[in-house]
Amino acid sequence: MTHPHLPEAEGADAPGAVPEPVRHPPWLMAAGGAVAFAIFILVVAGWTIDGGHQFAFDRMLLLAARHTDNLILPIGPHWLRSAMIDVTALGGITVLTIAIVVTLGALAVERLWLTAGLVFAATVSGSLAVDLAKHVVARPRPDVVPHLVEVTSLSFPSGHSANSAIVYLTLATLLTQVIPNEALRRYVIGVAVVLVTAIGISRVYLGVHWPSDVLAGWSFGTLWALAWWSIGAHIRLARAGE
Repeated sequence: MTHPHLPEAEGADAPGAVPEPVRHPPWLMAAGGAVAFAIFILVVAGWTIDGGHQFAFDRMLLLAARHTDNLILPIGPHWLRSAMIDVTALGGITVLTIAIVVTLGALAVERLWLTAGLVFAATVSGSLAVDLAKHVVARPRPDVVPHLVEVTSLSFPSGHSANSAIVYLTLATLLTQVIPNEALRRYVIGVAVVLVTAIGISRVYLGVHWPSDVLAGWSFGTLWALAWWSIGAHIRLARAGE
């Protein structure tokens, strides 16, 4: 099947004008309820944690990342601490905002207005949802090990994990709907997954989040991205007359 060029994929009205990832996107049916399911996970897991329940693996993994005789020293070579600090910055508000702005600029240059609108709406609404969850649950930061970076906000869910998943995975999934090359689509998704995974791991390594905070952030961000993939696919299929 021959795919259209990127700008044509946004504005076409005739059937057959949308690329294959839009015509038959994975999770098309399931992603429609992803936002509701994500909220369910946040509320149930969050209230469980807030009610005093602690997962055994939370403490175990935090301690496993430190030397037993000196908890301020993380395991691994001396450069790993600096590397983890650099990686965790990729999930911070500054870098994520830059990533969104740069992507929106590129989409505007290509006149991909639908994708730009979806990216903006998905990332902004997702960030607001994460902030709301933090204030509702109000879980304090772990105190099992010393923090290796300064933190001031609440702990659940991990904002870095959730927001990086919301931004990088949403960008990746929505871009696959307008990228005609299959190999490039796989590469974009792969890079996003690696980034999100590394950022979440860095939060535990630095001692600033419980592992369950990171798992909740990953889950919510992934489901959020899938939901917006479904929204984008529905709009494109409707515009193509299918």
